[in-house]
Amino acid sequence: MDELQEFEQRIGYTFVDRELLNRALTHKSHAHEAKGESVRHNETFEFLGDAVLGFVIGDMLFRHFPDFDEGALSKIKAYLVSATSLAAKAHEYGMGEVILLGVGEEKTGGRKKDSLLANLFEAVIAGVFLDGGIDAARQLIERSFGADIHAIDEQDLLFQDYKTALQELAQGRGLPLPEYNVIDEVGPDHDKTFVIEVKVGSLVTRGEGSSKKEAQQQAAKHALDEFSG
Repeated sequence: MDELQEFEQRIGYTFVDRELLNRALTHKSHAHEAKGESVRHNETFEFLGDAVLGFVIGDMLFRHFPDFDEGALSKIKAYLVSATSLAAKAHEYGMGEVILLGVGEEKTGGRKKDSLLANLFEAVIAGVFLDGGIDAARQLIERSFGADIHAIDEQDLLFQDYKTALQELAQGRGLPLPEYNVIDEVGPDHDKTFVIEVKVGSLVTRGEGSSKKEAQQQAAKHALDEFSG
């Protein structure tokens, strides 16, 4: 059994058109370095996968939480499809092990970058959708997120604004308001990962994301975890 067959077993889907799988797993850095060859990368697959993922997750949430308002549903969805969440799913499936990267991206640890893995997860969703249709894509998405959705209840912090929750906690405990600072920016302008530090009194935690807003939310979440621990 080859590496791609093992990957198909992990995601629970076997491609009819293996070329769709190959393209879903081809990062643009690899395509750009393939001189003299016509190699297509997965960037447009990311776009399609994002749309399919958003539709299916939205439908799942609508059916699972019929009494939730739009705001709550939107916050849950934003958490589930965040770069950090998608990167974790990609890691669980070992997607970083099978992606085709350029030499430079490989040397800079591309197989472990959250932003790259999140985009890769979306590309694989698109590949499954193009190969097997919406039902096949839905099955993969439901396997990936079903347990997360079932674990959410109305009091769960997963769909709350972590920054607001942290600010309210700090005020309630008489602590200084949270201070957020950008610690690092990694990657090119079109594919940056931001690392942000939040300080609340003597507690300092960090978060990362594909935008400053997402990195702040992750830093705030880690701070809340520390306070509750």
